[in-house]
Amino acid sequence: MSVDLNGIGPGQVNNQRTTADKSSGTQNTRPSAGEQAKTQSQSARGDNVSLSNQAKNLKQLEQKLGDYPEMDDDRIEQIRSALANGTYKVDAEKVAQKMLDMDQSIFG
Repeated sequence: MSVDLNGIGPGQVNNQRTTADKSSGTQNTRPSAGEQAKTQSQSARGDNVSLSNQAKNLKQLEQKLGDYPEMDDDRIEQIRSALANGTYKVDAEKVAQKMLDMDQSIFG
């Protein structure tokens, strides 16, 4: 199955190689001895990463949040039973305030 992206079909794609591409394709693409030595010295040295305090704090927060369940099963069951027996009450002012707060956080 072919996908037509922005009106470009398979017959409209330029897949011809330019003269520069053809000549570079026949050349030897092995890196020079100097480039190989530089690459080897970098890999022998290893990578070094240092994290900021903010990144460390974010990582700790992420680990703490991972300990909490994604859903509060007890609260979900309370709401389900209240909906089932008709005792669930919606606080319209609280819902409206939350909507305004969300709008304020998004649009400023």
